[in-house]
Amino acid sequence: MIKEDLINKLESGSLLVTDLDEFYEVYIKVANESEYIQEFCKDWSARIFFSTDSEADHWVKIENNQISYGMGKIDNPDVTYKIGAEVLLNVLSWIYDYMQVIFNESIEIEGNLSGSDKFFWLDANIKGEMLSIINRIKTSQIIKDKHTLSYEEYLLMQERFRIKLEKLIKVRKSQWFEPNNPDSKDSVGLRIEQRASEDPDRNAMYYEDEVYTNKEMNAISNKYANYFLNKVRLKKGDIAVVLLENRSEIMFVIIALAKIGVISSLINTRQREQPLIHSISISSGKIFIIGEELIDPFLEVQSRLKLSKEQSKHLYFLSDKGKINTSKEFINLKQAISDSSTENPPTTSEIQSKDPYSYIFTSGTTGLPKAAVITNGHTIGSAYHWAFRVMDMTPDDVSYITTPLFHSNAINIGWASALGGGGAIAIRRKYSASNFLKDARKYGCTTFNYVGEICRYLYNQPPKSDDRDHPIIKCAGNGIKPEFWMDFKNRFGINRIHEQYGATERFIPHFVNMFNLDKTVGINFSSYAIVKYDVEHDEPLRDKNGHMIKVEPGEIGLLLGPVDKGSYYMYKDKKASEKKLFQNVFIEGDMWVNSGDLLRDIGFRHAMFADRLGDTYRWKGENVSSEEMEIVINTFDQVEYSCAYGVLIPGTEGRAGMISFIKKGDEEFDFDRFSEFVNEKIPAYAIPIFLRKKKEFATTATDKIQKAILKREGYNVNEIEDLILILLPKSSIYVPLTKEIYEGLMAGKYRY
Repeated sequence: MIKEDLINKLESGSLLVTDLDEFYEVYIKVANESEYIQEFCKDWSARIFFSTDSEADHWVKIENNQISYGMGKIDNPDVTYKIGAEVLLNVLSWIYDYMQVIFNESIEIEGNLSGSDKFFWLDANIKGEMLSIINRIKTSQIIKDKHTLSYEEYLLMQERFRIKLEKLIKVRKSQWFEPNNPDSKDSVGLRIEQRASEDPDRNAMYYEDEVYTNKEMNAISNKYANYFLNKVRLKKGDIAVVLLENRSEIMFVIIALAKIGVISSLINTRQREQPLIHSISISSGKIFIIGEELIDPFLEVQSRLKLSKEQSKHLYFLSDKGKINTSKEFINLKQAISDSSTENPPTTSEIQSKDPYSYIFTSGTTGLPKAAVITNGHTIGSAYHWAFRVMDMTPDDVSYITTPLFHSNAINIGWASALGGGGAIAIRRKYSASNFLKDARKYGCTTFNYVGEICRYLYNQPPKSDDRDHPIIKCAGNGIKPEFWMDFKNRFGINRIHEQYGATERFIPHFVNMFNLDKTVGINFSSYAIVKYDVEHDEPLRDKNGHMIKVEPGEIGLLLGPVDKGSYYMYKDKKASEKKLFQNVFIEGDMWVNSGDLLRDIGFRHAMFADRLGDTYRWKGENVSSEEMEIVINTFDQVEYSCAYGVLIPGTEGRAGMISFIKKGDEEFDFDRFSEFVNEKIPAYAIPIFLRKKKEFATTATDKIQKAILKREGYNVNEIEDLILILLPKSSIYVPLTKEIYEGLMAGKYRY
């Protein structure tokens, strides 16, 4: 019946629901005998169902460790109806592969089935004839285009998921399984203490020529913790401003303060003047821990911080190379902790998952930085997620942290993955592309965290014969562009790139390339929406009822995440949090957070990053993607790196394209050949009107170009010393932008 009759009836259109009984019975029998499904269902009590266009609803109930099935209306599941082949496709997909139904976004759940686990019941062992039937049906339905995943890629994803499944079952039984209980007494400090107790002699951290075991890392952190607890009388909820570069002491301080419930406000070490004043002031710190290497920029703004007398009593100097003596108004912290106890403080066991332990500031690419709240649960959840679901970390892995430790990429990917897997981290004061592979070999690094610019800088190093001679097998982060992906992966022999999309802030939907598919930010199993966006008016499109409209597969739209009104916060600043919200998005009263990013839906709950809002501009009635522009411009052989954005021209609608770039090589830049290149490679409406030749870009601490500065400067030749060229109307050749031409633009003389 299953092998031949079912297919014949499907193809002839004569299939009845009752014909599926044998299929269901076989499946349910296998499922209930499967140790894998039993492990994941043992604590569940839920009814899972989805609706179709037919008169019937289809459901499976999990109760008392048993799976049962039925068809019919939810209030009368014993009623069966005739069902068509198109509906059967969904039924078979769902029965065999629960993920496929999630991909179709037709799922509803009743009961206590958690969002993070709802896909794990898939049985890895059901193969054979049922699989061949389902694959035959699916293959005839999937349409492949350049902006969606192919069915072959989907099958590859399934196989890789099955490999992970058995490991995940073991993890569920381990101490690292996180049930998302905000009141649980689980914290990063507790995890450090557990590692020190269970595996004391394993290395935990490398820095320069320093090596610390789990036991040593915990003991030194305890000295700081007990000093601040017993001598300074810090308590849970207090804030410590921490201004330190990537060196071993910053890890000791973060862990120590987390153990007593104090929040480390991790200040961007590249900030100076007003941004530095803003970041320090917004934190309302009770104590200030300032590294020797950063004492000068702190002293430059100290008088403008308006510190209270009590705050001024708690300025701590953390020596580095010993070149600067401690100022009289500072307390030498290393000396202060010298006689402090190395025993675990009594407070660690009282810290809850929901308690914040750090503030991490947004990059400042636009506007002044905002303090994002990082809780213990956030990092513990990241440890479980990255170490086990994504990267398959083990105690033998060494994670090279390439970004500053005041950045969430370092904390919640680099450190968290090592914390979860039981391995070590290697840190460097500042990222060095020329020393990256040397460090990887020195410390035995098997993985690293990244932002796209870090990978680009590494790739721009002169090729060497030993580029693939290193122990690295995987990496995780965000920002590797699709056109660069394979070149980077192949040159350095990195087998696994786990690109992700997310944000420091909570509630922003998180995508991750769990299955190592190329050129994608990966999959999102939780709730999210990608909605149509009007770039010209800078707002989402809405239907006649005032509700937003979801994009179709292959289309680009604005990413939104659902919000629980009762627990919503993203920043320490409540007003800043509220600015990120949309209400009445799909139904009256709902609330969704605006990610500020445009993503392309590529099918199977996977996405591709398209652009950050504001980076997409409209010109000549068309939307222009700065991301796509940069991809093309970067392929010109005299361009090292480019940045695209839109600028206003008086008397015109929309924004004209402008490219700032850094020249590659020593030869004179050939603007005529560049003009031919853009005319050949770029649609007429998207050809940039302005070119700006720069020696270097202003960047954030994680080497992201500060595009807001470029936009603000525009093409004002009265204030910019760089060479700027312009493509005049009805011309195909770039010419220098003179003050005379600039004045003509301002007067509306040139009509585009």
